[in-house]
Amino acid sequence: MHLLDLVHASAAVAQSPGRLAKIGSLAALLRRLDPVEVPIAVAFLSGVPTQGRIGIGWSLVRRAAAPPAAEASLTLTDVDQAFAAIARTTGSGSAALRERLLKELFGRATAEEQDFLTRLIFGELRQGALEGVLIDAVARASDVAAPAVRRAAMMTGDLGLVAREALASGTAGLAPFSIAVMRPVDPMLAETADSVDAALARLGRAAFEWKLDGARIQVHKRDGEVRVFSRNLREVTAAAPEVVEIVARLPARSLVLDGEVIALRPDGSPHPFQITMRRFGRRLDVERLRGELPLTPFFFDCLLRDDEPLVDLPQRERFAALETLLAGRAIVPHLVTDSPDGAQAFLDEALRRGHEGVVAKARDAPYAAGRRGRSWLKIKLAATLDLVVLAAEWGSGRRKGWLSNLHLGARAESGGFVMLGKTFKGLTDEMLRWQTARLLELETHRDAYTVYVKPELLVEIAFNDIQVSPHYPGGLALRFARVKGYRTDKTPAEADSLSTVQALYRRAAGAEPPPVRV
Repeated sequence: MHLLDLVHASAAVAQSPGRLAKIGSLAALLRRLDPVEVPIAVAFLSGVPTQGRIGIGWSLVRRAAAPPAAEASLTLTDVDQAFAAIARTTGSGSAALRERLLKELFGRATAEEQDFLTRLIFGELRQGALEGVLIDAVARASDVAAPAVRRAAMMTGDLGLVAREALASGTAGLAPFSIAVMRPVDPMLAETADSVDAALARLGRAAFEWKLDGARIQVHKRDGEVRVFSRNLREVTAAAPEVVEIVARLPARSLVLDGEVIALRPDGSPHPFQITMRRFGRRLDVERLRGELPLTPFFFDCLLRDDEPLVDLPQRERFAALETLLAGRAIVPHLVTDSPDGAQAFLDEALRRGHEGVVAKARDAPYAAGRRGRSWLKIKLAATLDLVVLAAEWGSGRRKGWLSNLHLGARAESGGFVMLGKTFKGLTDEMLRWQTARLLELETHRDAYTVYVKPELLVEIAFNDIQVSPHYPGGLALRFARVKGYRTDKTPAEADSLSTVQALYRRAAGAEPPPVRV
């Protein structure tokens, strides 16, 4: 398929106001693809190359500008192969070679295709092809039930692969896509509740667990081999020997466990998240650091045991399996109750010991990999949000030469991010140095004062309250916002949503938030 065909389909989907119409247009497109093109098309429609980030900045795009081609000749595989070549290019002379490869790609693209490719590279496609719509389109195109497609995508984390197999082999093609040892799945996520009373009102009798401000881990065991994966599914086994030793001794042939790892002080209170990540993020000199800053794992879910998938079992049964395995060791503190007083006392104890709060879990709910649903609800005392950095302004005075004032965005359910304000408070010199280097890597363009970046970096923001603001499209702004730290363990998809911010305003102000301005 020519790239221009996908560009036109993408534009039609973006302009279509109805979900069913979007699904129909995408399904028709998917049916026209060759099998090898399906993962490429799904990635492009999702707004990313199949290679993910390929290290192209705005300055490189400017240097690679070329007159547009008069006629369409680029295929989807042409573009994918060009991106792959650019991503592979490193070392001496790589900058010139990457520029030449990109210039050749742009030189073969029409004006419409050049615009699409530029926005694809910078993650700025706003085409309405959100994952839920794409899943339903794959289901319609392949005549496979949407829940089966959704489950396979959750288990693999790769909708393009799932789409290719569904279109080629129907329901039977998705049979292998279940949870498997040494193949990590996206973690289940939690929504927010403002109190234990609200959580109990929604869930009824629930399981409450301490919410630790550590690093999420997923641990896989097969016989004597143990591997540890991070929240974003990178293998980090070498960084966490304490975890490997504990899991290796467990009485099971195969396991997949979900949990957190955290650095604790000698009195058992937690170090700040940045201290945990300083140790968890290291790959060198681990044994020496282990003596200075040991890591402690706390597990809260068992997703597979002795090759039996447990993800479809209710939470109560998965936790019972975990208790049997660990016999009370390395398990997150846990309370099952329907008593508001009991749940509040449990929350108070977690806070007294220095933890963030608690997570309430529906005891009948299965494990929904990669989804943020109402079966898990986090209750925190501190007013914080995980937001995406959209841009940063150059500092002045002592901060001259550093990117300082951050533009903060919440995730919009319709796609993209909505700005909620700016802050430079809470930034240490070390953070200023790090964020300047990282944000320049993510730069898309700039003006005299501001560097605009790809929305890929999450920062945890504390704030006092939320107020109405005519200056921002969301109609709301954070008051006294300050940086607690960067969440390099999270992806932009895990940023707090604008609807969460609106709900916080609604509860605090007792009024409806202003409408979002497009």
